[in-house]
Amino acid sequence: MSHHPQFVLLNGQHTSLVVDCSNKTPAILYFGKKLSSKTTYDMMKQLSTRQEAKCSVVIEAPISLSPLMGEGFTGAPGIEVFDNNIAWSIGGTLTSVTQPSANEAIFECIDSLRHLSVKHHLTLDPHSDVLSATTELTNLGSSTVNVNWCAAPTIPMPLHIDQIMSFEGRWSNEFQRKSFDMFLGSFVRENRKGKTSHDNFPGMVMHNKLTHEQGGECYGFHLGWSGNHKMRAELLAEGRSYAQLGELLMPGELALAPNESYTSPTLYTAYSNQGFSGLSHHFHQFVRQSLITDKVRQKPRPVHYNTWEGIYFDHDVAVLQSLATQAADIGAERFVLDDGWFKGRRGDFAGLGDWTVDREIYPDGLQPLIDHVNNVGMEFGLWFEPEMVNPDSDLYRNHPEWALQTAGNEQLKFRKQLVLDMTNPAVTDYLFNAINDILVEYPQIVYIKWDMNRDLNHAGNLAGKPAVHQQTLAAYALIERLKQAHTHVEIESCSSGGARVDYGVLRYTDRVWTSDSNDALDRLTIQRGCSFFFPAEVMGAHVGPRDCHITGRNISIAMRAAVAFFGHMGIEMDPRELTDDERQQLQQIIKLHKQHRQLIHSGKLVRLNTDGDSINFGIVNAEQSQGLFAYNSVKETQRTNPPKFHFAGLDADKDYKLSLVWPAGFSFYSQSILSVIENQTFSGEALMTFGMQLPITFPQTSLIFELNQVK
Repeated sequence: MSHHPQFVLLNGQHTSLVVDCSNKTPAILYFGKKLSSKTTYDMMKQLSTRQEAKCSVVIEAPISLSPLMGEGFTGAPGIEVFDNNIAWSIGGTLTSVTQPSANEAIFECIDSLRHLSVKHHLTLDPHSDVLSATTELTNLGSSTVNVNWCAAPTIPMPLHIDQIMSFEGRWSNEFQRKSFDMFLGSFVRENRKGKTSHDNFPGMVMHNKLTHEQGGECYGFHLGWSGNHKMRAELLAEGRSYAQLGELLMPGELALAPNESYTSPTLYTAYSNQGFSGLSHHFHQFVRQSLITDKVRQKPRPVHYNTWEGIYFDHDVAVLQSLATQAADIGAERFVLDDGWFKGRRGDFAGLGDWTVDREIYPDGLQPLIDHVNNVGMEFGLWFEPEMVNPDSDLYRNHPEWALQTAGNEQLKFRKQLVLDMTNPAVTDYLFNAINDILVEYPQIVYIKWDMNRDLNHAGNLAGKPAVHQQTLAAYALIERLKQAHTHVEIESCSSGGARVDYGVLRYTDRVWTSDSNDALDRLTIQRGCSFFFPAEVMGAHVGPRDCHITGRNISIAMRAAVAFFGHMGIEMDPRELTDDERQQLQQIIKLHKQHRQLIHSGKLVRLNTDGDSINFGIVNAEQSQGLFAYNSVKETQRTNPPKFHFAGLDADKDYKLSLVWPAGFSFYSQSILSVIENQTFSGEALMTFGMQLPITFPQTSLIFELNQVK
């Protein structure tokens, strides 16, 4: 007979997790605010006693780490399998509990009749309070078992958590938030596009109606996976609720032969009783400590110049050298040559797959451009889209069988490109060698922008089997293989903007391209939504052209720059369009960004509640001695004067000198509050509790304030 503890307690700085091991399968008994020693397991167990309800089972099936049909659970099971026998009704009994460390626990359940093992691995990070959780399913039998679904561990929710915030969107408008009431039944979102997707980000927040940015309880969930996924939040008829996330598997995609295992993508979840900003702080700490490498973290994030919206496919060495000179003069530190440099690439209709320098455009190769970029003081980066192929390419003409496809089904047209079958080792070897050859020939390349511009509509491999699961793992492996071969190279995850932004790909990359929209108004909501899970230093944010190429809006350089200022800042335009005044303003704010980027890329983000007219936030350092706060007017205020600006995240007992640092030389038609507060001292209490009256501004105006402690 197995002997294991009645419960397991994991503690972080602010969070406690209690797993009940006294029943047949383990289940989370408590996940929330850190408990004191006064509260015991026995107390919680007694206080959670439920009685038999009328016309109901005597004892309800548990919401275990993997709720199972074999347990009689009538909600969504955590595991769905089948074979030619009785595997579909998997049950299982807890056989072992191990704790490799004080903040880690592994629970194994075995169904000895069906010869299946289920392991749950839970780790509560002691620094960030983020819970990482996986489910591992192993076939212990002698025949194959088919897997339809194997979710990461299921997380029960308290009854008062009755709101769901989802993150949805589309191309160039990602990370749009929407909250709504929980309802009897299931809220389910599924993504079948073969990548993280623009429209179904694999994350959600559960909260209640009283929760806001600076207060109230909430739980955040994010599945670190770059392929298909499914999310569920369910309210059962008896009043219990839970969250469940996992990889969405296509029919027949996963079969476990004897002794084979499958491990779910990692679910990252956190609890906060300090509002949505407090929740984001947990996730940001985790990314900074566990996902960003030491090498990247210790280096200031270089200001980018990306060529895409400046020249598109119109490459000319002399022009590019001129753009590099101007970009360096403005303050850029890294030059990224985007799409259009390789063989036959005169538009998006040809060339993908033929990763050799186009000698018609670059007769002497890339070296003259790289040398010039380095000579003006910038690093050099290069764009690739390795997973894709144009039918009009030598690669496809030689290997049409290397594209994902399904027999008898015509390929859907999508940006004139197809997806390479990376489950085929010959494909990944070809891609590695092609990219490696470029990096070996040009060792000064220190950065790759790795793009992926289409969905996987016919995701069948050469064997005719569904391929998204293995395709995703193969993409990770190829990125890792290249980084191991070229340890000095950083890689950015881009997928037509924000369609591959998740913790799964971030384990292998160093930056994400947040969205293809460089429209500052779009970016305010996109970056705000993305910031729920991702800190500023990994979110690419560029100053785009005067007339946005996607929305057509004309937004001032002052606002475009102020919005990009709070990310991994860059420029993406033709600098020849700049007036002298615009060029000077861009130089000024890039200089300001460099002065403050250590704070921007390490501080605590405090989003402020919005009135619908403006989008406001701040970043405060750990000592609460310095802060930057942004007021972004989006539309004209509802009243003759805008409301007060209530700072947040400061120390109420400290005094701060307040100054407006952007825009420079700001003027008003009449005297405003800005004429009386500049370099004045205010208590943190006054700034947070009483607030500052905002000036009247035109819509589409950004103001950046700096606070420094007065000692």
